Amino acid sequence: MKVYKFGGASVKDADGVRNVERIVRSADSDLMVVISAMGKTTNALERVVEALAAGQEEKALAQWVDIIDFHVAIMKELGLRPGADIRLQGEIPYDARLPYDQNYDQIVSTGEILSTQIIAVYLLKQGLSVEWWNMPKLLRTDATWREAVVDDKTSRAVIRSGWERAGRPHIVVAQGFIGGTADGYRTTLGREGSDYTAALMGNYLDAESVTIWKDVQGILNADPRIEPNTVLIPSLRYQDAVELAYSGAQVIHPKSIRPLENKRIPLLVKPFGDPDASGSRIAEDGVGPIDIPVYIWRKNQILITMRAKDFSFVLEESLSEIFDIIHRNRLKVSLIQSSAVTISVCVDDSRFVAPTIEELKSRFNVSYNDHLSLLTIRGTTPEILEQAKKGRMIMLSQTTRRTARLVVKEE
Repeated sequence: MKVYKFGGASVKDADGVRNVERIVRSADSDLMVVISAMGKTTNALERVVEALAAGQEEKALAQWVDIIDFHVAIMKELGLRPGADIRLQGEIPYDARLPYDQNYDQIVSTGEILSTQIIAVYLLKQGLSVEWWNMPKLLRTDATWREAVVDDKTSRAVIRSGWERAGRPHIVVAQGFIGGTADGYRTTLGREGSDYTAALMGNYLDAESVTIWKDVQGILNADPRIEPNTVLIPSLRYQDAVELAYSGAQVIHPKSIRPLENKRIPLLVKPFGDPDASGSRIAEDGVGPIDIPVYIWRKNQILITMRAKDFSFVLEESLSEIFDIIHRNRLKVSLIQSSAVTISVCVDDSRFVAPTIEELKSRFNVSYNDHLSLLTIRGTTPEILEQAKKGRMIMLSQTTRRTARLVVKEE
């Protein structure tokens, strides 16, 4: 069997859903098809959560209706009957007694439920043998809202059992990004977590391969929206893929590699607009190291610098305390730099940054800069680095043998 994963851009409209049907129909094996929310639905659902948390019920309801209408329009264009072929959820799954993050998971997970229902029913009506799986009932996680940790042992047993019971040949359509707790609450696995779901399915079911269908040729040496002259990287080793993903490459999620590497399952990244194109292949026997410069931008960064109030050696005496605070506040660290009396971390901007800084201030002198980006260049040379710095305000620079990292002020 194989695993196919389609992201939001792949299924943003009715034409995208029809394209999924064409790709799935041409497959030469049983398929686990993992689907993200359609288009920008996750962002729209996040705005619903924010409005409800601010007490703006009318605004939240209007946004919710817009989301439902968006999906209804796609259903009608596909020839599906809302309310008959697919029963839509009328009420927002919100409970004011629950914490913000728990409500977030109940609401935002709706996007994947809707997209997979639409696609499963459409595929059935096109004559394909399809099952729809409700992943919150199958992929067991803990209750770490918005960053749930998967219970591998329980999830593996349930997923394998369900797959073995299903008839052959067949296609399973399942949600990416979401799981569920033992007491019935939905959870999410972190933004872009659908890749991770696909990797777990590949691992649990001993897949021949996992394919991520994207709106680009494959894995490129730069973001084509930023760098005009990009080059396809046709083959990578697992190690190189992890490095690229952790540095901020948007094509694959950092957690996706380990489940596949553990069972030596190849990961393919292919363009959904050209299914016959070769794309990129990540595997144990991938060609490496990458012999062209790779430019990776990680946007929306904040640089936080801490200095001990008594001028003690912060690296020796306070490192564990600093990172305990950062970990408890769920910040994503993308770069670390230290001196005798200071330590600086570059982190993703989020609502967790402000409380983290306040907690750090109780123990350290803290300064920070926001509206930053982190540029990682793998395969750098002095000439490439000099060109990258030109015309940019550099807040921090790190250089190793083949890699340069620049924290720059966003333009």
